[in-house]
Amino acid sequence: MAPLAVNRRPDEAGYRVRAVAIPNSLERLLTAPGPSGQEELAAAVWREEARAFGEVHTDVLGSSWVRIRGTGGGPLLAIVGHIDEIALVVTHAGDDGLLAVRQLGGFDPHVPLGQRVELLTRDGRLPAVVGSRKRKRKPGEDRKPVGFEDLFLDIGARDGEEARSLVRPGDAAVISGGPLELRNNRIASRSLDNRIGSYVALEVARRVAAEGGTPGDVAGLAVVQEEVGDFAGARAAAFELQPTVAIAVDVTWATDVRGGDVEDEGEHKLGGGPALMRGPSMHPGVFELLYETAEQEKIACSVEVSRGHTNTDADAIYLSREGVATGVVSVPLRYMHTPVETAQLDDIEAVVQLLVAFARRLDAGVSFSR
Repeated sequence: MAPLAVNRRPDEAGYRVRAVAIPNSLERLLTAPGPSGQEELAAAVWREEARAFGEVHTDVLGSSWVRIRGTGGGPLLAIVGHIDEIALVVTHAGDDGLLAVRQLGGFDPHVPLGQRVELLTRDGRLPAVVGSRKRKRKPGEDRKPVGFEDLFLDIGARDGEEARSLVRPGDAAVISGGPLELRNNRIASRSLDNRIGSYVALEVARRVAAEGGTPGDVAGLAVVQEEVGDFAGARAAAFELQPTVAIAVDVTWATDVRGGDVEDEGEHKLGGGPALMRGPSMHPGVFELLYETAEQEKIACSVEVSRGHTNTDADAIYLSREGVATGVVSVPLRYMHTPVETAQLDDIEAVVQLLVAFARRLDAGVSFSR
């Protein structure tokens, strides 16, 4: 396997210069905004990386894929990660110059309060901060929870006329700030859900191309509009590509935190490797081949149990056309849907290695008929 490329950061504020473990392409993806429906900037980074080793294709929704031709007549394998992220979206500019917002994806309203954000406008990125309606409590009155109707963005506008000259309803905002390196090869960042998946799809395709191909074609995909719940990007791309086998790569709740419930959610911890999903919509043959591959490659993994829908792009992919043999492989993630989502880089690398090895085993004789 080719070693991961790393960045080197200059000495800042007295910190000594040292190698940073985060791969360059992952860091680029994490720092590019890509809210659901407005994924263009993040998609442009992904496509630029993919063009370095393959031919990139796109569709009208904005999804991207790179396809590496196989060498032995095996089935087409699609590795699917979504590139969109949760965000805020402007619904109204008030006469006071403040911007009303609502959630785009699964935000808790307490999370963005007090954060710095970047608005994506037709004239470029615009900085803002998230404020909240001032409330006065009567003596003895309980504090009311903050709702999205209480939040607003402040861009520093003097009045509504200035605000409306800069921002339109529908402009989305993402939390500002790049990845933070933590101890033990861990990083914290917004949008790890699911730039991890789109990075894995990219990196698997890159390594398969560097090896000269696997028995079947491998397509790495960065699809759009997963966070808003309809899986539109994955649905359209799967219909177009018609893969025989598909693996949705996403994140799952790490249960090695306070309040984690291993009896309900399974034991998924940072550093514990990929989580392989089993459930009604997951093809048992795909799961078993993934599990056997992990054992063969000596890659630690856990098993995640789905009791119905997976809440990932797999929910659209496995029903495409006459059906697709589908699996889900996830990276354990702490603090999901916050600006400090936390993952371990070793787990991300383990997913890449697992899926490259899985692709090697999909030769012309493999069948997923049931």
